[in-house]
Amino acid sequence: MNFQQLRSIREAARRNYNLTEVANALFTSQPGVSRQIRELEDELGVVIFERNGKRLTGLTEPGKGILKIIDRLLVEAENLQQASMEYTGQNSGTLTIAATHTQARYALPKAVQSFRTSFPDVRIALQQSAPDHIAEWVLSGKADIGIATEGLSQFPDLVSFPCYRWSHLVVVPDGHPLLARTPVKLEDLAEFPLITYDVGFTGRGHIDAAFARAEVRPDIVLTAMDSDVIKQYVTLGLGVGIVASMAFDHGRDKGLRAIEASHLFAANTTRLAVRRGAYLRAYAYEFIQQFAPELRRSDIDLALNGAEAA
Repeated sequence: MNFQQLRSIREAARRNYNLTEVANALFTSQPGVSRQIRELEDELGVVIFERNGKRLTGLTEPGKGILKIIDRLLVEAENLQQASMEYTGQNSGTLTIAATHTQARYALPKAVQSFRTSFPDVRIALQQSAPDHIAEWVLSGKADIGIATEGLSQFPDLVSFPCYRWSHLVVVPDGHPLLARTPVKLEDLAEFPLITYDVGFTGRGHIDAAFARAEVRPDIVLTAMDSDVIKQYVTLGLGVGIVASMAFDHGRDKGLRAIEASHLFAANTTRLAVRRGAYLRAYAYEFIQQFAPELRRSDIDLALNGAEAA
């Protein structure tokens, strides 16, 4: 039995039994993955996967139990590596943070700047993607910490913590007719083409839900992951923007005006997630507390070891 066999089993289950994707994730070949799986099944004397010919189609009942043990073994092996590095080089290493563009661009800079002052020898690898990808990276160990508004609380193998609440703003060019309507209504917004976030990003669900509840049909003509892209197209006159409140700066966003919209759309909560059972190095705790000062290390440890986060 070896770790490559265990990783092959875990990745096969994670990647919907697609051995091509498993091979790419493990930097090996598809026949190599198949061989690792067969060898472990032969060694254990148990069939782990259901098959249709040579294609894996699911986990057998014994396989479901074995997968849980494999997950624990691999997490503890990674924890052992982290613990050894903690004791041999406590103030150096790499902290990998996966976040959406809005969080990376607007919410993280102050925390990163403060963290770098405390830990100048720690490299920060900042990865940006969609919430589902962020969750996958944290679950697989490719990222230590994930930060997003959408989705992170839906994964049982992640522990996620609420960090801060925020609302949306309506953004228009100087002189726009909406500036004369106070307070602005959903029906007012529906009179204009709208530009906002892609589905699944930066509180988009609350925007759609508000219009649906009011039975108002918005004309969303352009969507993007990036707040700056949304504001750029608003500047060009393509429509009215709906963006996260932290994405608008009155001094920097020349030619644009923000309209309060917290009465229109439900508040959003940005969450920070780590893998359940993971060993966090001291500097990871420090970063978490820089980003969300109300989170105490004892609460983080309690959640990591099995208690549910708030």
